[in-house]
Amino acid sequence: MGFNMKKCMILLAGYPATGKSSMCALILKKYPRFQTVNQDEMKEQMWDEYGFNNQEEKTKVENMAWARYYAVIEEKMKQGECIISDYPFSDKQKGRLTDLSRKYGYEVITIRSLGNIEHLYEVSRKRDLAQDRHLGHLVSCYHKGDVLEDRTQADSLVTYEIFQDRCLHKGYDKFQMGHLIEVDASDFSKIDYAQILEEIGKLCSE
Repeated sequence: MGFNMKKCMILLAGYPATGKSSMCALILKKYPRFQTVNQDEMKEQMWDEYGFNNQEEKTKVENMAWARYYAVIEEKMKQGECIISDYPFSDKQKGRLTDLSRKYGYEVITIRSLGNIEHLYEVSRKRDLAQDRHLGHLVSCYHKGDVLEDRTQADSLVTYEIFQDRCLHKGYDKFQMGHLIEVDASDFSKIDYAQILEEIGKLCSE
């Protein structure tokens, strides 16, 4: 890398199914110094580790995953690592992440991706029905090794109404920490990734 980087944390926020994982991969290719902290991966690992028999147990495991997530963020901040994390962040996470970034002197960049909710629901549903999607996202009872060939039979599939409600009322579209880069993800082919990468470089360079 041709420049020194500040202690920097990038939060890939916004609506679900807006291509955060692809954005993350592009940023890591350009700026390999960033280390990924992925809440979904932690959740999936803990679903496999503990399993759950109902929604209440599932929520408990997810809360454990959040505790692990914040512990990993803090550990990386103690070491001065550059961090990148993607999630439909909301005010639920803002307080803790703000406290940590202030404590360790981190520059924060929020890349907030929004878009046409109907289109994004179709992307989300296609992702949920794919066999490589972790089954724990789709059901209220799961143990490692469980298989569901017909994903449309899952009892916790997100309906359009639920998806729309989350997008409109959970504050995904308002979340911001530090510098904001807003992205229209209605059509991935129209996103100016080069401009976003250039802006990250300017904001993170010392």
